Amino acid sequence: MPKATFDWRSARLRKHADYQRVYRESRRYSSASMSYFYRVRGEDEADGAQTRIGLTTGRVLGKAVERNRIRRRLREAVRLHLLDLPQRVDVVLHPRRTVLDMEFTRLEREVGRIFAGVRCGVESRP
Repeated sequence: MPKATFDWRSARLRKHADYQRVYRESRRYSSASMSYFYRVRGEDEADGAQTRIGLTTGRVLGKAVERNRIRRRLREAVRLHLLDLPQRVDVVLHPRRTVLDMEFTRLEREVGRIFAGVRCGVESRP
């Protein structure tokens, strides 16, 4: 049962510069089937208070059909846990190929753990 409904397109990182800013101002974190980066936006930034998510799926993950399937699965797992993140956070997820074949409930739990870790990291910052 979904926790919330929202328009995925409004919660996306869209610009290359936004992705680069997240990479530049954070460090790489890893989980079992993906690595991720996150950045807390300042209140003076014009991007609003919404949390934004970026997904990257490079050619190393397989052909287009497989990459699209990975993206669809990740988007759904993110949708179910998006409200777990604080506002004004940009998160970029880099899945590994194992996401393609793993059970969806396991993927969903992993995304939930990642977002819980991001929330703890944001709340512990001064």
